[in-house]
Amino acid sequence: MSLTAQGVTIVVPAYNEERGIEGVVERLSSLTLGVPIEILVVDDGSRDGTARVLEGLRSRYPGLRVTRHHENRGYGAALKTGFGLASHDVVVITDADGTYPEDRIADLLARIDDGAEMAVGSRTGADVQIPLVRRPAKWMLRRLAEFLSGTRIPDLNSGLRAMRKELVLLYRPILPRGFSFTTTITLASLTNDHRVDWVPIDYKKREGRSKIRPIRDTLGFTGLILRTVMYFNPLKVFVPIGALIGLGLAGSLYYDIFVVQPSNLSDKTVLLFLAFLHILAVGVLADLIDKRSRL
Repeated sequence: MSLTAQGVTIVVPAYNEERGIEGVVERLSSLTLGVPIEILVVDDGSRDGTARVLEGLRSRYPGLRVTRHHENRGYGAALKTGFGLASHDVVVITDADGTYPEDRIADLLARIDDGAEMAVGSRTGADVQIPLVRRPAKWMLRRLAEFLSGTRIPDLNSGLRAMRKELVLLYRPILPRGFSFTTTITLASLTNDHRVDWVPIDYKKREGRSKIRPIRDTLGFTGLILRTVMYFNPLKVFVPIGALIGLGLAGSLYYDIFVVQPSNLSDKTVLLFLAFLHILAVGVLADLIDKRSRL
């Protein structure tokens, strides 16, 4: 028996999504996957009419489950709540804003049945409506993540994906409460050799206003990528930093010996040398601790 044959829980985090949630629930409820489906909407403290819309949907769809945070805790916190309440071992997540193609969920589940631990709907299809202002930052973040993780990442933070529940529970302590939940679980999976499959999908223009804050969230995602990779593969971060300091040290040393007359080691060269040693020492210790923790 396949893993999905036992049933699938679809978790939908929702915060101020009164314009999009009804269509999402209707489309999810009409899916024919051939397995038991549980739809679980986590209302993350919405202050608009989302709760009212959901109450009406519950009367129309008796199988719909709704849980509510009394205050807004964040996208990741809503997903953690959903995974904690999910009745099935396979969980699909999707957004409440109507941007993701719910009819591609069957393709994601097929990858799970084939052995993948996570199947990501990669927004690389023929019709992808990502605002132009967000594309440069997304491209840079994806390239940074690919460099640090050492693997190809078509879509770093897609909100449509199927996952084995045990995978998320394994990394639950480090998964953040905010939008970076998907970025973290992606990097954690890739840097720990879990099988992640990518399924190209389209992406529509959202209903309502985006919650993303371009500058603040981009800086936050950059720091998150560095921290997550450092957590699982610290040398990927420390070696490039050490190499840059080493180049600076070599240039400063050359200047002090061959350009300055008489030759004399400057304070700058000494400081660069000490920084180089410290970075290498911390990197090696971090790598040893990481390997020790995996024994």
